[in-house]
Amino acid sequence: MTDTVRDAVRHGSMSRFQLVAVAICIGLNMLDGFDVLVMAFTSSSVATEWALSGRQVGMLLSAGLFGMTAGSLFLAPWADRFGRRAIVLVCLGLCMVGMLLSAFAGGPVELAVLRVITGIGIGGMLASINVITAEYSSDRWRNTAVSLQATGYPIGATIGGSIAAVLITHYGWRSVFVFGALASAAMVPIVLWRLPESLDFLLDKRPPGALEKVNALLHSMKRDGVRELPALAPSPARTAMPMRRLFGEGLARPSVLIALSFFLQMLAFYFVLSWTPKLLVHAGLSKQQGITGGVLLNLGGIVGGTIFGYLAARFGVQRLTATAMVIASVCVVLFGLVAQDLSTAFPVALLIGAFIFAAMVGLYSLTPALYPPSIRTTGMGWAIGIGRLGAILAPSTAGFLVEGGWKNSALYALYALPLLVAAALVMAIRASTGATGESATSREQGAGVVGGSLQHR
Repeated sequence: MTDTVRDAVRHGSMSRFQLVAVAICIGLNMLDGFDVLVMAFTSSSVATEWALSGRQVGMLLSAGLFGMTAGSLFLAPWADRFGRRAIVLVCLGLCMVGMLLSAFAGGPVELAVLRVITGIGIGGMLASINVITAEYSSDRWRNTAVSLQATGYPIGATIGGSIAAVLITHYGWRSVFVFGALASAAMVPIVLWRLPESLDFLLDKRPPGALEKVNALLHSMKRDGVRELPALAPSPARTAMPMRRLFGEGLARPSVLIALSFFLQMLAFYFVLSWTPKLLVHAGLSKQQGITGGVLLNLGGIVGGTIFGYLAARFGVQRLTATAMVIASVCVVLFGLVAQDLSTAFPVALLIGAFIFAAMVGLYSLTPALYPPSIRTTGMGWAIGIGRLGAILAPSTAGFLVEGGWKNSALYALYALPLLVAAALVMAIRASTGATGESATSREQGAGVVGGSLQHR
């Protein structure tokens, strides 16, 4: 019976209800893109008002990433106990409060604490919306849907940056945080109205009224209902802590490999995003040209994420992800060599954004397929959380190297290497899952999500 319910989603066409659920998740991910860069948008104005040193500005820039790491590692796993939708609402509340209070912060320490709180909300939410997107997409369109959901990040960053520039000019930096709070608040009724709880969560955890809720969801998707849900087979593993289960049941190797892949990918990704505008200026371009280079990275990300989603519906996710990482690595090295030549640097920046973000989308598409439903959000949070450590490490290590006199060509060549290692790890995930993933998930009744060539059935 459980397989019948899941098969209705996996093999059926995408209903309007499912498309709306995916669209809401895209909107929620746009908040991530805005929140990650909100401090970058406002840092200059904040530093001027409070006469901050470079170290203090760096603390503010890192605070949100620290919060996101904590949210992914420690808040996201609760979604596997209390529901993905419930945790999304809690996280939206944290984002709304953190953003609003940030607008009234009286000093850098207070603002840093509030940035951590906001980051916890964003980090805790990301894993859940990625899982909901994957679980409400059919086999045919799952990788495309997850890719589009992840593309919400650069869309949010691009649109948010444009709005922030106008707000700062007319109303000051605090208005940007008010806008972020209002955007978070606007998503709450939308989530309450149309974002569904995970079917896999209802089938696996069986909260009160699970049968009625499952049938209501099936009805919304224009599917036939079921009369009863079968009793779950007793399994000692179900009583174990979700985080502990990531390293049992044959999942230890994939869990380590996917986390390392995220870490290395985000190490390169956040170096490129955070340092490229400044390094372009250092290479002799104007500040406006440096900002343009940063915008091109995000625009390239939108294009790359969208194209990846189209190709992922036709090719294996692992190979596509690894290929994007290798090409991104080559483009990053090339960019370091041509940064002074505007006519060449800008097109290469667009290519970097396209391929490095396509690789990130690939990791988001790959991860849900590695885990059974009962620990899927925990697994997603684990991978993103470890990845965020790379995001935190990238700007600071690059700062030390810049102060040490490293040239652009050497810097970009150095940060291109993690992408090559990550590509090898992605292919190793494919091999190890083929050996161990199936036996791990056979202990549960159907994992539900199938991504690329990974199958948990």
